[in-house]
Amino acid sequence: MDTRTATAELGWTANPASGWEEVSGYDENLNTIRTYQVCNVFEPNQNNWLLTTFIHRRGAHRIYAEMRFTVRDCSSLPNVPGSCKETFNLYYYETDSVIATKKSAFWSEAPYLKVDTIAADESFSQVDFGGRLMKVNTEVRSFGPLTRNGFYLAFQDYGACMSLLSVRVFFKKCPSIVQNFAVFPETMTGAESTSLVIARGTCIPNAEEVDVPIKLYCNGDGEWMVPIGRCTCKPGYEPENSVACKACPAGMFKASQEAEGCSHCPSNSRSPSEASPICTCRTGYYRADFDPPEVACTSVPSGPRNVISIVNETSIILEWHPPRETGGRDDVTYNIICRKCRADRRSCSRCDDNVEFVPRQLGLTECRVSISSLWAHTPYTFDIQAVNGVSGKSPFPPQHVSVNITTNQAGESDGICAPPSVCGAGSLAVSHLLAHRAHRDKHHQGDTEGSLRS
Repeated sequence: MDTRTATAELGWTANPASGWEEVSGYDENLNTIRTYQVCNVFEPNQNNWLLTTFIHRRGAHRIYAEMRFTVRDCSSLPNVPGSCKETFNLYYYETDSVIATKKSAFWSEAPYLKVDTIAADESFSQVDFGGRLMKVNTEVRSFGPLTRNGFYLAFQDYGACMSLLSVRVFFKKCPSIVQNFAVFPETMTGAESTSLVIARGTCIPNAEEVDVPIKLYCNGDGEWMVPIGRCTCKPGYEPENSVACKACPAGMFKASQEAEGCSHCPSNSRSPSEASPICTCRTGYYRADFDPPEVACTSVPSGPRNVISIVNETSIILEWHPPRETGGRDDVTYNIICRKCRADRRSCSRCDDNVEFVPRQLGLTECRVSISSLWAHTPYTFDIQAVNGVSGKSPFPPQHVSVNITTNQAGESDGICAPPSVCGAGSLAVSHLLAHRAHRDKHHQGDTEGSLRS
């Protein structure tokens, strides 16, 4: 309610009829207003009541009343008795329905609850009034808690000469707000001026909770304070002006809620649509389960190179060079697949479980392995696989190089074997080892001849 904007009669109820009177007047800016006046200062024992119309509470728990009024200085009135006042009383009456009209009303003080005695900070004299220098007082009072549908305000004059220029009734509330990517609804202040009312928040569209519960406190002045919990934009969306979450455009992504904004897709990946939480790898490229979405997609390695084999009785040493292509990864390891074959190599089967691999058969990090406990005079085929973190994602088997070996009999042996298909490296190694063997045999022969001469 705000009587400053009223142009018609307010229709409030006055009792007795000789007390408050509704008149048209002017405010300090000479705007026409509807006012109530009373000035029975020359008659003692005044008890003049003015009752507003029914005012709906509208869910408020505490109500504020702003009163603008002028009061005549009692000392400026000649021959005024000692009962002249420069104050008035403010009351309220809470109810669920309209009960007071011009024909029926409660006029005793009993049904009403007193808010305060209102005193003027400034009063005017006859000289001031003649010069139209109005000294307007503005006072605000609050009351509560309210629980009924509405209430009445009542003004009690007991001997003042005053004009009630306007009455504005209002409540305070915290407005709807977006904070920490959560929406908090319009919230009424509490019943007391010191109350803190909890408001629960809900995440804005395309945002998700990070810390819970999400809430703000609305204080008695209608201000938000003490934020608790928050939301952030979910994967595939980035903050916009701190109040919205917009989708990442095609070609960009956001993998987690904690990320600040969208990023361009890493190498060998793409996001053809909006709001992508991750970029999909292009054909032939993969992402390991432990790879974060921010890293590039990678491929499988090529096969090992330049294999050298050294046979010693029923043991063998294999050495090789790393693959030319690692697939863009630094986690290349090697697996050894062992097969025991028939003499004609037309059929092979997995090696026995007693075959020993040092340091191990699978997951080798060095380009060397020692294999023992093989059968004598037996053909073997060894596949050396190169694998990395995404080899398991490929639909194709790991690339490898094969080595065919035949073990020797038990006893001294320098049997050397290297496949001619390994980029020529095996033949070079064989030539070097054969030369070493010829050199050794020559020295052995010389020793024999020397002994004959003796």
